[in-house]
Parts: sequence; structure tokens; C-alpha cells
Amino acid sequence: MSVDAPATQRPPVARRGRGIALILLASLFFGSSGAIGKPAMVAGLDPDEVAAARIGISALVLVTVIALVRPGLLRVPRGQWKLLIGYGLLGVAGVQLLYFVAASRIPIGVAILLEFTSPVLVALWVRFVRRVRLPWAMWLGIALALVGLGMVARVGEGLRLDTIGLLAGVGAALCSAAYFLLGEHGVANHHPLGMVTWGMIVGAAALFVVAPPWTLPAEVLTSQAEFGPWRPPVWLLLVVVALLSTVLAYLAGITALRHLPAAAASVLALVEPLVATAAAWILLGEALTTVQLLGAGVLLGGAVIVQLTAPGKQAPATGEPLPLKQ
Repeated sequence: MSVDAPATQRPPVARRGRGIALILLASLFFGSSGAIGKPAMVAGLDPDEVAAARIGISALVLVTVIALVRPGLLRVPRGQWKLLIGYGLLGVAGVQLLYFVAASRIPIGVAILLEFTSPVLVALWVRFVRRVRLPWAMWLGIALALVGLGMVARVGEGLRLDTIGLLAGVGAALCSAAYFLLGEHGVANHHPLGMVTWGMIVGAAALFVVAPPWTLPAEVLTSQAEFGPWRPPVWLLLVVVALLSTVLAYLAGITALRHLPAAAASVLALVEPLVATAAAWILLGEALTTVQLLGAGVLLGGAVIVQLTAPGKQAPATGEPLPLKQ
């Protein structure tokens, strides 16, 4: 394909195995963000500053690479701007910012649980808006996954009913659901790389309003952070969280939605808290309890049930873009 090829293209045939591998890879990358970003916050950066730097660096890297290699991917077909802006505001900026607001006002375990109720929201959207019937076993898998997530997050410890924090957590769940639904719809008409790039551009612009990059404290950026046995500078952690936990994570996640329905992908993504907890255990010394280990097994069991019972995602025989079920 030439460098001037349009952004709209025909998607490949859906392959469930590839979709599962990609969504698990995305969860691995996303889950590493907490262990990488937390030392930067401990060193002195605010959560909104870390989020803005993370998305801003990602946008800069993606735009530079695409402009040099495949500039045609930055072209947006007529009528597609609303989808890309919604994806950037909700699926990129909204998830990051609202989660950090929630985590600053309520226990982190509760904030994680609230955000990752998004599979239920996705399933409700698919059932009642798209009017696609879901098997009862899939609802059982969702329930088990959420119970396991609650055990991993240890939500029974130290609950504080802060209204703003709870509302922010619910908002993060809504934005997370939008990430899957808008992503699933968008990849029918956009190359994943082009869609993620525009999402990062829009998300960075929104976050820069909250945390302008020129206000980042230089003395903190050049200071050393405690990251396991290493003492890297804070700016290096921001670069790593942008490239690994953002660029690669979003690319793997959006590509997975070409092969999996949003309802199944959103539940499989529940392994992200497991990755985050394991990374914090290994790198930051935050050990897992027996209850958390049991919860991890319940969560994974629920995710497997959902995957085995979820309706398949199939491309039309003509090779035309996948339609959104009504």
C-alpha cells in the first residue's frame, strides 16, 4: 500500500485466537502503567501531570512515526470526526483523568472496581441498544469476573463514600465502556494506527487544558525515582509509560476489536488489574494476600466463561467493513 493510501480500509477476517492474544497483550501493557507511573507521582508529580505527560508523549511519537512512514493514515473520511473526537475524549483522556480523580478521593481498590464495571455496561449496551441476545452463561461469567475483581482489589477494606470520588469512578467506567464500543465501531472504517493516533491527539489536547506541559516541574523530572532495585530519572519513567503502557497498549487493544466483540473483549481486559497487582508486588513490594490470589482465580474463571460463550465476530463474505449490530 502506498504512503498516500486513504485511512479507510477493509478489515481482515476476524480471528478469535488473535483477538484473545492481542487483548491479553494490551492488558499486560496497560497493567504495567501503575507500577511505572506511581514512582513518578511519589517523586512529586501530580496524577493529572503524569496522565498529561503520558498521553502527550504518546501523541508526539505516533504523529512523528506516521508522518514519516504512512501519512495517509492521518486522513479522516467525511463524517468520521465525531467518532474520533469521542474516542479521544472518552476512551483516552476521560479514562485516565477520571480514574486518577477517583483514586485520589476513595480507596484505590474501589476506584479500580468501579472502572472495571465497564464490561457490565458494554453488555447492557449490546443487549438493550443493539438488541443482541447474550447467553445466560455470559452473564454468569461477568458476575464471577466482577466478584473476583473485588477480591483482588480488596474493596472491603477502608471504604469511604466520597460522593465526588464515587461519581468519578462511575464516570471512568462509562469512559472505559466507550473505549470498547467506539473502538469496535471505529476499526471498521479506520486503520488501528490512525485511529489510536487521532485518539492520542484529542486526548492530549484535553489533558493539556488541565495540566499544561510547560508547568511540569523540571527539578522533579530530573530527579531519581525508586523503581524496584533501579533509580531511573522521572522523565525516563514517563517515556516508558508512554511507549509501553500507552502506545503499544492502545494499538494492541484497538486491533483486538477487529477480531472480538466488545462484550467479550471488555471482560477479557479484566486481567489488567491482575497484571497491575502482580507488577506492584514485584517492583514496588506490594505483596498479594491469600484472598487476592483466590480472587485472581475467580476473575480468570469468569473471563474464560465469557470468552467461551460470547457471540463470535464475523466479517461479511464480501470483505466489506463490519457493520454495527442494531
